[in-house]
Amino acid sequence: MPGPYCVKKQIKESDMCFSQLVEQDTTTAKSGSLLLSKIAEDCQSPILPELPDDVSKHCLALVPRSHYPVMAAVCKRWRSFIKSKEFITVRKLAGMLEEWLYVLTLDAEGKGSHWEALDCSGHKRYRLPPMPGPAKAGFGVIVLNGKLMVIAGYSVVDGMTSVSADLYRYDSFLNSWSKLASMNIPRYDFACAEVNGMIYAVGGCGTDGESLSSVEVYDPDANKWTMIESLRRPRWGCFAYGVEGKLYVMGGRSSFTIGNSRFVDVYSPERHTWQQMKNGCVMVIAHAVLGKKLCCMEWKNERKLAIFNPTDNSWKMVPVPVTGSSSIGFRFGILNGKLLLFPLQDDPAYNTLLYDPNAASGSEWQTCEIKPSGLCLCTVTIKA
Repeated sequence: MPGPYCVKKQIKESDMCFSQLVEQDTTTAKSGSLLLSKIAEDCQSPILPELPDDVSKHCLALVPRSHYPVMAAVCKRWRSFIKSKEFITVRKLAGMLEEWLYVLTLDAEGKGSHWEALDCSGHKRYRLPPMPGPAKAGFGVIVLNGKLMVIAGYSVVDGMTSVSADLYRYDSFLNSWSKLASMNIPRYDFACAEVNGMIYAVGGCGTDGESLSSVEVYDPDANKWTMIESLRRPRWGCFAYGVEGKLYVMGGRSSFTIGNSRFVDVYSPERHTWQQMKNGCVMVIAHAVLGKKLCCMEWKNERKLAIFNPTDNSWKMVPVPVTGSSSIGFRFGILNGKLLLFPLQDDPAYNTLLYDPNAASGSEWQTCEIKPSGLCLCTVTIKA
């Protein structure tokens, strides 16, 4: 929500503009003054007439999420509040948060992809507007402050490969994309995760395909990427997740090792240092964070779910109840504290599997009706 600083800044910028116009045309200056007055009035006007702003905010938060794109067009105050981090906090206090699964799925023709959103039952779905820019691969996806963030990657246009440093944000309340600050280093096939409200991008490959050890962090309040201490060795094709205020990076390859690395790089934002463990997964084809635990599936063992507990750095292997091919392959999703396994084979015999870690022994696995419209490429869960 715009505060006094917002108004002062707009007035200052507008005054600078209008003072130049005064020297040229008095009539234009009068029109400018009216416009300036309108801008200040719009920023300072109450959210709802005759109501305190805290009551008004609660009222807006009670509206179902599907109505927010239209509501955001009512006035600048409404739009600014709906876009803010405070809005999610108010909706949480009002008990109005809705959890949706956002899936990047392959088009029916197999020539492109699109994002679609599914509700917790899988019965409601809608298609998101196309992502800006050319189609990309090797990018990272993160949820930050209830927004979907798509980071970097590479595209191939007319046979030419271009590595990106772009950061795009999708706002589910406004149903629109916007471009944010670019990274310092273009990269793809890198690891990324959110820790303490900040986005970390680790390693990957650069513009010439070289392995990277560089790491940078994104501050959403400043809309800025900053370089931090690099990894001890380059690493690409890896993945990351944040838990208990630390960043864990595992999987992938390094130019200093043969094959896939079992090393886990652990970064402490508090100490600004990296440490290493030797107990990681390799050749991971799917991963997701379930509560405070990491769920992985390795290419060499697609019949078992590997669950990592950062509390004691231990792994638990859980058999996956699948018959038939031993290499079905899955993509993971999270809804209502449960793990969804979407099969990568388009066969009616394979259903979406659901793993509930809190179910009674022997009842952890079920089949589920939730299914994307096409082949699942990646997913994120947004609760807003």
